[in-house]
Amino acid sequence: MSKSIYVLNGPNLNLLGVREPEIYGYTRLDDIKASCEALTTAAGYTLVFHQSNHEGQLIDWIHEARTAAAALIINPAGYGHTSVALLDALKTLTVPIIECHLSNPAAREAFRHHTYVSHVAKGVIAGFGPIGYELAISAVLRLIEQP
Repeated sequence: MSKSIYVLNGPNLNLLGVREPEIYGYTRLDDIKASCEALTTAAGYTLVFHQSNHEGQLIDWIHEARTAAAALIINPAGYGHTSVALLDALKTLTVPIIECHLSNPAAREAFRHHTYVSHVAKGVIAGFGPIGYELAISAVLRLIEQP
C-alpha cells in the first residue's frame, strides 16, 4: 500500500489570504500545506500537495493518485459545482476520498449547494476554514488505518 496522502486544490486557491478574506480568511495555501505536512509526516505518510487553476491538471493528478495514494483529499473549489470530468476521474479511485471546503457551500449562493465530488467522497468537511484540512487529514488517517 502507498504511504502517500494526496491533497489537491482547485482554482483560485493559490490566492488564499488575499482573495475574499471575509469568506476564506487570511491563511495562505503554503501555511495549510505546512500543517498538513506536519500531520502526515507524524503519522508516517508522505504528503503530495498540489494546486492548479486548470481542470486537466487536477485530473492528471487524480490519475496519478490511482496507483500512488493511500487516500485523497480534494478542495475542488469552483470545479466541484461544474466538473463532471473531475467526478469521472475521482470514480476511478479505490482509496478514501474526502471533500474539503474552507467555507460552507450550503450557506452560500444556491449554485454552490451541489458538488459533483460529493457523489464519490466518503465525507465532506466544510465551513471550518483552514482547520478543515487538518480534520480531513485526521479522517483519512482513521479510514486508512481502521478500514
